[in-house]
Amino acid sequence: MDRLLTMRVFQSVADEGGFSAAARRLDMSVPTVTRLVADLEEHLGTRLLQRTTRSVSLTEAGEAYLERVRGIISDVDDAFSMAQAHTVELSGTVRVLMPPVFAEHVLAPLITQFHAQYPKVIIDVFVESATEAAIGEYDITFLSVSEGYNGNVIARPIVSTYGLACASPEYLRKFGTPLHPSDLSGHQVLLRRSHLTRGDLLHMHRIDDLREEVPVTVTPVLVANHTGTLLRATLDGAGISTQPLDLIARHLSAGSLCHVLPQWTSGVFTLYATLPSRKFMPARVRAFLDFLVENTRGNIAGVLPAEFPTLPLTQ
Repeated sequence: MDRLLTMRVFQSVADEGGFSAAARRLDMSVPTVTRLVADLEEHLGTRLLQRTTRSVSLTEAGEAYLERVRGIISDVDDAFSMAQAHTVELSGTVRVLMPPVFAEHVLAPLITQFHAQYPKVIIDVFVESATEAAIGEYDITFLSVSEGYNGNVIARPIVSTYGLACASPEYLRKFGTPLHPSDLSGHQVLLRRSHLTRGDLLHMHRIDDLREEVPVTVTPVLVANHTGTLLRATLDGAGISTQPLDLIARHLSAGSLCHVLPQWTSGVFTLYATLPSRKFMPARVRAFLDFLVENTRGNIAGVLPAEFPTLPLTQ
């Protein structure tokens, strides 16, 4: 008897809460699923599942065994996926949940390059703000959070970066360049709405001492809870906003945005790729994630101001 198969079947029965549901998931008959679990119990010499006419539950031995089985199956699948990546052209779909502004300004510009490298992999993007409840429904869920985030999820940091004040060249030619955060009180400022601060207050920190904070009272021309709206308005010359460097790296390189207040930052932010609570990662998902990490960090490294120290990633 294939012991790996019996372990997979047992895990499915436990996860699905019954033999019928597991049979549907595995595309097997109920008698086959029942027989495979019974064979596993006979091989182990202990009962793993407590069966009644209405439900199936794990015994104490079953709970302990299931924990080990998950790790074994994940390791086997992961090893297969890694080996397959070297011998088979990757294909299939990677389901991604990503905030709108990152989908537009980070992911979209990389699709042509990714497709050239992996022509049979489809990126299926769901664009909306993520919550921890959504993690597990997608292969990767992206979250951008402030420094110090400690969510109860499996997460891989993509990049840690600074928030920079920026404006279009046209705006700076017309209204001048601020030299100190206090100068912003006389400028057209675009603010992100936050429940943590007043709607007319912008906090800036010295790059050589992030603990030093200068709150600036401004009269904003636009307040929005959508980063993409603020970035679009900034690009069009509406005013000065603060944006994470990973979002504006390409615009800085192209000259469509200029970095202002080079000794100051609005804070430190990290983009995380949160993963389902399983160790196994399909080869196509791993390839996509590695590609995104490499290119995002590379884009930022090329435009990081000399005054700004490189940030260590949260591990």
